[in-house]
Amino acid sequence: MRKNLVFLGPPGAGKGTQAKRLAQELGLMHISTGDILREAVKKGTPLGKKAKEYMDKGELVPDDLIVALIEEVMPPEGGVIFDGFPRTIAQAEALDEMLSKKGMGIDAVVLFDVPDEVVVERLSGRRVCPSCGAVYHIKFNPPENDEVCDRCGTKLIQRDDDREEVVRNRLEVYRRQTEPLIEYYERKGILIRLDASKEIEEVYQELKKVVGA
Repeated sequence: MRKNLVFLGPPGAGKGTQAKRLAQELGLMHISTGDILREAVKKGTPLGKKAKEYMDKGELVPDDLIVALIEEVMPPEGGVIFDGFPRTIAQAEALDEMLSKKGMGIDAVVLFDVPDEVVVERLSGRRVCPSCGAVYHIKFNPPENDEVCDRCGTKLIQRDDDREEVVRNRLEVYRRQTEPLIEYYERKGILIRLDASKEIEEVYQELKKVVGA
């Protein structure tokens, strides 16, 4: 049975960047509810339309929509990095139940610790290309030509959930609904804290150490 990991932390903590890299290196499946939901929104599926109402306001998508989606994509042999899921105690319990039925469990939970102001700077400065999906940052990774994609020349946009006021609301929602998970996983003895305010490469090398990669 392969390792199942949960990456926990506020929006903008770098969970997705690190999850994709680690999953590729270790041959694990990267399950990001954010990516899955955005794809559903883009396609205009019934789930996507419901989810968009919550995402545009910076609120969490209800448990029943998320849990059903996760169960559909969960591989039978395990070996998953859950990125941004679970977000609530109810989701954590549902995930534990789902994995238990498959004879699996969560092997480790990595908490990406980042101060609020770092999160706001990271997310509110992010710009994306609506055509090719390239991601930029106005301070840390700006395009060569202001607000225009280097790859395809399309005008860059700021996602609705990256606006500063929405980011701050997302942080409040995180504290209210997701932080209780820290205690939940601490009681199980599987929580690992990671300083995610450092440089990306430094965080990645530390991440590999703590998960035994």
